[in-house]
Amino acid sequence: MASRIRLEDRECPLSTTVQHVGEWWTLLILHDAFDGYTRFDQFQQSLNISTSMLTARLKTLVADGLLERRPYQTNPVRHEYVLTERGRSLRPVIVALAAWGNQHLAPEERSMVLVDAATGEEAEPVVVDARTGRNLHDSEAFVFAAGPAAGPGMRARYTELGRERREPAPGPEDA
Repeated sequence: MASRIRLEDRECPLSTTVQHVGEWWTLLILHDAFDGYTRFDQFQQSLNISTSMLTARLKTLVADGLLERRPYQTNPVRHEYVLTERGRSLRPVIVALAAWGNQHLAPEERSMVLVDAATGEEAEPVVVDARTGRNLHDSEAFVFAAGPAAGPGMRARYTELGRERREPAPGPEDA
């Protein structure tokens, strides 16, 4: 499959992530995998997706290291598709996307909700900074800046936006 990423975007983590999971069927297949589906016929029945489209998407997910293809039957040989560690690490992204969708619906209009498995109580997902626990929703408090591996184009972008990365102020533990 030809890359859809522009040359100047190759170092942008958002662009490269979208290349892996930005396709409609890919997100739905991953959602089904998080729900425990592993077999071709399970995905096909759940999603009502064509055989050729499902085959193509599964091959891409395996090639991208998000799913692993494993034989589960020998005669005839049949395979299942199991989430890899890399694939499992996408779960918070899928949860956040679903939560965003539900946020714009009345509670009675939600066809799927995230619940605590032990209590059945509905969860309210948020994305927070692991270090401080602060909600990342505020786009003025948390901004993107060029990282250590940024090339000249990325550095110029954030310099133009006035977002040079500042070094954190020394804390009491540094004194």
